[in-house]
Amino acid sequence: MNTESMLCFHCAQPCPAQSDFQIRYRQALHPACCAGCQAVAETIINSGLDQYYTQRQQPADRNAPLPTELLEQLALYDDPALQQDFVHTTSGQEKEAALILEGISCAACIWLNEQHIAQLKGVTSVSINYSNHRARIAWDDSQIQLSTILQHIAAIGYRAIPYDHARDEQNWQKQRKSALFRLWVAGLSMMQVMMFVVPIYLAPAGEIEANWLSMMHWGSALLTLPVVMYSCWPFYRNSWRDLRRGRASMDLPVSIGVLVSFFASLYALITQHGEIYFDAVSMFVFLLLGGRYLELKARRSAGAAAEKLVKLVPTFAHQLDAEQRLHEVAVSRLKINDRIVVKAGEIIPIDGVVLGGTSDVNEAMLTGESLPVHKTSGALVTAGTANLLSPLTIQVQHTGSETRIAAMVRILDQALSQKPRLATIADQIAGWFVFGLLIAAAATYWFWHLHDPVHALPITVALLVVSCPCALSLATPTALTASTGHLAQLGLLVTRANLLETLAKVTDIVLDKTGTLTFGEPRITRTIALNISSEQALAIAQSLEQQSEHPIAKAFLAEPSAANLAAAQQVQKHAQGGLSATIDQQYYVIGSLAFITEQIHQAVPEEFEPYRSEGTMVALSDGHTWLAAFVLADQLRTDAITTIAELKACGVQLHLVSGDQSSSVQAVAQQLNIQSVVANATPESKVSYMQALQQQGKTVLMIGDGVNDAPVLALANVSIAMGAGVDIAHAAGDMVLLNNNLSCLPAALALAKKTQSIIKQNLLWALLYNLGALPLAAAGFITPWLASLGMALSSLLVVVNALRLLSRHKKP
Repeated sequence: MNTESMLCFHCAQPCPAQSDFQIRYRQALHPACCAGCQAVAETIINSGLDQYYTQRQQPADRNAPLPTELLEQLALYDDPALQQDFVHTTSGQEKEAALILEGISCAACIWLNEQHIAQLKGVTSVSINYSNHRARIAWDDSQIQLSTILQHIAAIGYRAIPYDHARDEQNWQKQRKSALFRLWVAGLSMMQVMMFVVPIYLAPAGEIEANWLSMMHWGSALLTLPVVMYSCWPFYRNSWRDLRRGRASMDLPVSIGVLVSFFASLYALITQHGEIYFDAVSMFVFLLLGGRYLELKARRSAGAAAEKLVKLVPTFAHQLDAEQRLHEVAVSRLKINDRIVVKAGEIIPIDGVVLGGTSDVNEAMLTGESLPVHKTSGALVTAGTANLLSPLTIQVQHTGSETRIAAMVRILDQALSQKPRLATIADQIAGWFVFGLLIAAAATYWFWHLHDPVHALPITVALLVVSCPCALSLATPTALTASTGHLAQLGLLVTRANLLETLAKVTDIVLDKTGTLTFGEPRITRTIALNISSEQALAIAQSLEQQSEHPIAKAFLAEPSAANLAAAQQVQKHAQGGLSATIDQQYYVIGSLAFITEQIHQAVPEEFEPYRSEGTMVALSDGHTWLAAFVLADQLRTDAITTIAELKACGVQLHLVSGDQSSSVQAVAQQLNIQSVVANATPESKVSYMQALQQQGKTVLMIGDGVNDAPVLALANVSIAMGAGVDIAHAAGDMVLLNNNLSCLPAALALAKKTQSIIKQNLLWALLYNLGALPLAAAGFITPWLASLGMALSSLLVVVNALRLLSRHKKP
């Protein structure tokens, strides 16, 4: 057995002297401290995941065989009632859970868990976000249970629990308070130490007596000690963790600089020979911790899009029972078809349909649309939106993980869990840079020790501090996180963070017509009123159509209310294609031209004839004469014309490719001034058209909404699915336009280009700063305190530059 070290191979804890537990790893035996660590290590190695032991950055937690109590507790997670809040059923037996992993300490832990979970039979996908340790696990419930997945996670020394926003917020507050207190200790020490050293710097040589000078130096040492022992502890812990695994992190130069400066100063104080740098140590740590605290808050702000969505949904609701009484209940206990009342000023907690009441609902938090949306009986409402004017009675359709807002959170989590190519490259450069920096520091110390031993130490410390590559690793992820959060505020959900790089290079945009440029459903395009006003005709028609479930009725109900009329009475639906009713004791009938002609035995008026070709006609009569006619047709979205003009101003080439008839497609193209037009396009021809553009070297963005758009959405370099489109289009798209508002597209293109520009600015600045500061420090032109200031400001500059992506963009 390999006895070079009697530390446990798995958890690195001391092994008992007579330990009989052994772990076979790569043809060698290693000691284990207990049966638990031996079992966990064997699970990892036998699963083909032995690479974990070469990648991890700190030893695993000591583990023991899973106790019966824990197994029983994990089995409870198979209860459907318990799963309601954090498990989403995607299709059939396919389920997806949102979990928080505890025990994660490095990237190797992420890799181990992903690989270990992914190889379980029945698990279809797993992704873990390193920044917040949130995991998304999808599995086939007919092949494996959630409790089994949790047991396998526990078997390798980690713990998975359902995602809880309150727990996540509690962890963030704990982290923030710890960082703030360490900063406070360093700041207080720096101020007190400067009270001692400023008189020393200002007084002429020999003016301060030796005993007073010694007392001031010892006071500085004592005041610096809490900084070295407490404020710097995270740097030591991280550096030691990495060194034990043969890696050098960005905290290593900081740790070396602090410890060398402090103990060299202490040695000089004891021997009364050499320079003392207690003030430089406390100032350096204060500036470094200050910069990192600001970075911590900035990254939290930039990545808060998903957290904001989670916070939108309230915990409690007013449930309406069979006796029309209200009861306060937890939202998690609501079931499908339950009825709730949402009062004015409250947030709607579920997805549902309005049964009673009329109000305006603010959907800006969800879709980015600032104008309130009018809601009446039959209208759909979404969890997270705000009821503004009066109470609404709502029937529950979806709760918890099945709501639209939960789907948005899943999409954001998926996007933020991916690591873009530029971020990976920057991390690799930073890792090699640290090794190069340590070599340069050793060479610098050797050179100055030979030529000027007195300045060898401060120059080496300045070199270690000034060239810490924190800014290099922050350059890309901070910008991408801020940009993704801004797009979510615009109503554009990103499913892959690295697509922003491609979006910035888009040269051509291919647009579908129906459901994308148009509403995809009939709208009233013209009203021809004969014996009454247009407003009165529309009001009567709306009152009648409220009693109809026909799709055409939606066109009338979608229009703003023209007048307040009494509800229709004695409603009668006719098989010939219309309905009749009385309003304020007046009889009215509405329906097709043929139906009204048959009812009143009068020919269609000549005033209607010129407009028949524009679309479907619906007529209104009082049973004796023609009152009005409405032309219904698929209509351009209100923002389509201005959006197309702005996209052209961005310099992209536009293409209209639709499966509709040539006449309607050409009419839309003419309205929008689009030159490249293809009509009667099949899904196959759309794919061929896309491939032809890509073969010409074009970077193509596709925008669509239907089932027939799914193949071409998947083929495009970047694709956007309309929020009102079908689920298969959402699955194929790289982004989802939640509010169906095309006007955000120019801003999205501008934001993508600005993101790439800021990433390049950040990387260029980080590289130039490090490469420029290193020779200056090595030459002795930078003092340790100035190096700490430069390093902190460099990292902060990168983060502040990235946060510019959160600001609103002007239209082109």
